[in-house]
Amino acid sequence: MRKFFASFLEIFEIIVVAVVAVFIVRNFIVQPFLVSGTSMVPTFQNGDYVLVDELTFHIRPPERGEVIVFHDPEPGDYNTYFIKRIIGLPGDTVQIQNGGVTIFNTQYPQGLKLNETYLPSNVITLNNGGPDKITLASSTYFMLGDNRENSFDSRSWGPLNENNIVGLVRIRLWPFDKIKIFSDFKY
Repeated sequence: MRKFFASFLEIFEIIVVAVVAVFIVRNFIVQPFLVSGTSMVPTFQNGDYVLVDELTFHIRPPERGEVIVFHDPEPGDYNTYFIKRIIGLPGDTVQIQNGGVTIFNTQYPQGLKLNETYLPSNVITLNNGGPDKITLASSTYFMLGDNRENSFDSRSWGPLNENNIVGLVRIRLWPFDKIKIFSDFKY
């Protein structure tokens, strides 16, 4: 009976350690997400399964061009998640004009027209009824979906507060024939 109890206790300890480890990894290091919708086509398709790195942005701030997952910016809906690309950083002025996006800041006072090589060449960016130009406050980001014609993004709901950011998309795990590790994107 003593051996049985010792074996049971050992198995219980292993299960507790495993559950705690999964909890820590899932809530503080990496989290899986299912892409729902077409706002990031062609980069991500509806039904793609991605892993999101929740640690990086505790070490450094988000960078332009990175694809992130974040909580719905509309108040009261913290259980809905979006996936979009960071276009504007805190302090930037983002201008949408002539079918493209231009960034103005201290590094580019004359403006940097973004060369968005991840988009098909025939895609144009319109302001979708939002302002043509917006200056971002500290701790806010301008987000756009890669499917510019079918994306509910900062053009509609304004800048994203950094408190809504969940993490950085690092890996597409599904579908298997499109597995990909996403490295830092630079304009």
